[in-house]
Amino acid sequence: MYKKILDQGLIIQQTEAQHAVALDALQRIVFPSLAEAERMAERHYLHHLEVFPAGQLVVLDGEKVIGMTSSIRYHFSLEDHTFLEVSDNLWLNTHEPEGDWLYGMDMGVHPDYRGRGLARQLYRARQEICRQLGLKGQIIVGMPNGYANYAPEMSLDAYYQQLLAGKIYDPTVGTQMRMGAEPQRLIHHYLDDPQCGNGGVLMILAVEKEV
Repeated sequence: MYKKILDQGLIIQQTEAQHAVALDALQRIVFPSLAEAERMAERHYLHHLEVFPAGQLVVLDGEKVIGMTSSIRYHFSLEDHTFLEVSDNLWLNTHEPEGDWLYGMDMGVHPDYRGRGLARQLYRARQEICRQLGLKGQIIVGMPNGYANYAPEMSLDAYYQQLLAGKIYDPTVGTQMRMGAEPQRLIHHYLDDPQCGNGGVLMILAVEKEV
């Protein structure tokens, strides 16, 4: 079972059933503009522990849940898909026990704890899980949250091209790229979130890369 003690006594560990209520509340804080149908709730988190417990992690400050990530084992594909399709409507029954990639379903850190490198620590923890399980790396679909500032003047496709060219820095996708994640393509209508133009950037983070 994964567990790591961070600075200032914070802990990353495998999610337990007792964390499900707090995770439900954290989802609403971290993803305020996400459609209700795409926001994980207590019942989903409890089921995830039955499907693939090793892929579910929380960050704790004492007993307070201040960060989280959910993931499944999966195959890599460039085909179009939506968040609800790949997550089986948030239940994660799409988990493939023999899948050779770790598909990150979501990740979030409470606003009061941002700027402390906790998201990077969660990506690092997922890399360590990939190595423990002999996987090829992580599949990440980054949310281009900076697009909302450019939506009046350019399409999401144009924004993505500018991002790849280094002419625009996206606070989410840009950070993931700086960690070593490699963009593969833009997926339209990945989820219902106007802040990111309803799209996502499909990326891979190879297991040999240090985060």
